[in-house]
Amino acid sequence: MTKALESTQARSGHKLDWRRKVSDHVAFGLLVYTGLHIFVTMTQLKSSSGSVLPYFALIVLVAAIIPACRWFEARWSVLTDDEAADPALAPQFRREVSLVWLAALGLPVALTFGFKAVAALF
Repeated sequence: MTKALESTQARSGHKLDWRRKVSDHVAFGLLVYTGLHIFVTMTQLKSSSGSVLPYFALIVLVAAIIPACRWFEARWSVLTDDEAADPALAPQFRREVSLVWLAALGLPVALTFGFKAVAALF
């Protein structure tokens, strides 16, 4: 694994930097989350009977998701330059990036269904 990372770095001319990679994944994940969330929520807004719950779902985006993304990124931003180039962090990087993408793809759907279920109760 280490040799593969080093050869990829040598071919691309870029030094491995986990901080930058995490930051990129968080930014793109947040964009995907926002797009999905708005698309799914807007679909529900068009089909709902004027409930404010879909608007509340959009507030959750600002109130919870952005700070969570910043927390993921902040954990990696404190690495020194040497630590940020350490290939031994690859398993931890993959695990945390997987969590970011799972949240980016799963939370919009889960929130929309959750708010739809709550709306059905009232």
